[in-house]
Amino acid sequence: MYTLLLAVIYLAFVSLGLPDTLLGAAWPAMRAELAVPLSLAGAVTMLISASTIISSLFAARIVRRIGTKYTVLFSVLLTASAMLGFSFAPSFVWLCLFAVPYGLGAGAIDAALNHYVALHYSARHLNWLHCFWGVGTILSPYVMSLSLSHSTWRVGYRTVALLLGIIFVILLLTLPLWKRQQTNNASADAADEAPVVPGMRDLLAVRGLPFQLFCFMAYCGAESTVMLWASSYLVQAAGFSKETAAALASLFCIGMTVGRFAAGFVSERMGDARLIRVGTAVLLTGVCCTFFPARLPLLAAAGFAVIGLGCAPIYPAIVHSTPAHFGTELSQSIIGIQMAAAYVGSTFAPPLFGLLADAADIRLLPVYLIAFFGLMILLWELAERICRRARGRP
Repeated sequence: MYTLLLAVIYLAFVSLGLPDTLLGAAWPAMRAELAVPLSLAGAVTMLISASTIISSLFAARIVRRIGTKYTVLFSVLLTASAMLGFSFAPSFVWLCLFAVPYGLGAGAIDAALNHYVALHYSARHLNWLHCFWGVGTILSPYVMSLSLSHSTWRVGYRTVALLLGIIFVILLLTLPLWKRQQTNNASADAADEAPVVPGMRDLLAVRGLPFQLFCFMAYCGAESTVMLWASSYLVQAAGFSKETAAALASLFCIGMTVGRFAAGFVSERMGDARLIRVGTAVLLTGVCCTFFPARLPLLAAAGFAVIGLGCAPIYPAIVHSTPAHFGTELSQSIIGIQMAAAYVGSTFAPPLFGLLADAADIRLLPVYLIAFFGLMILLWELAERICRRARGRP
């Protein structure tokens, strides 16, 4: 039952990744049909992220009230409904309306499963959990690329909605697994039984946490910027067709997925801090590869794969370090506000770059990414140092 439940959790995280790269891959075609500016993709992502922030902040209370399994189940259903709504949207305003349920579903499942796995499984499984998120992010650009080649972007959204519906049915049929696992291991669902949910003021007073929250903002802001704008960058700066760029943009998620699978084998030996440092060095190398898209278009496309490879261990390592840094009694609530902080970065960084690209040049993307990733590693080092001192370690 332990292995089967873990497989179900992995599948649930595939559902989280499926919609995440869809908008970026489809946007060149969507904006042409809907007759809106390039930068308005950022407005949609802002609404998605704002809704995700709200559900992440309330995730601890939701999980405490209905449990992890029902939080995951209803979140997948909400996301599937939103994707179906996107596919029928007659105007940009409707995209904005359906962005709200999409964000609400994503935030709850993200916070609930990250905490569940961080608390009950090893760092290896948390890396592999996010590896399956990567599987979803890889599938959706290819679905969209095929849809653009043979039909329209709307078919791509309907296909993803169908996949999410299938995952929902599987989760519904396997609900008894969670109860059996709890029976076999009395602590397996301790995340659902936290007696008190601390207030925001108490959490923000925890030493080192503010630095880690801003670290999450910077990292996820950069990651979301790549996912949203890689396809447009490859079209406008490197000269690829829309269909080819939609497929090549998935190299970022392929690199991330492969990296997380590999990180699962070395995470316990290397530790969270070393994984983050090595990953940062790799991703900055990848960013450098994207500096000359017109002259070296294939190198620029490959650079996104290297960026994904470097990003791979960072998010799981930060989440996995949370119970050790701040204590298991606070970890559910802290991971909830970490997810909220992550989506604050995802809310503002991509649209900010969209405005910059409209006002100046989309070729500024590599400079923008270096600024955010550099801020991320600086804040991580500050948070790590403070937490080590608080635990009495050198």
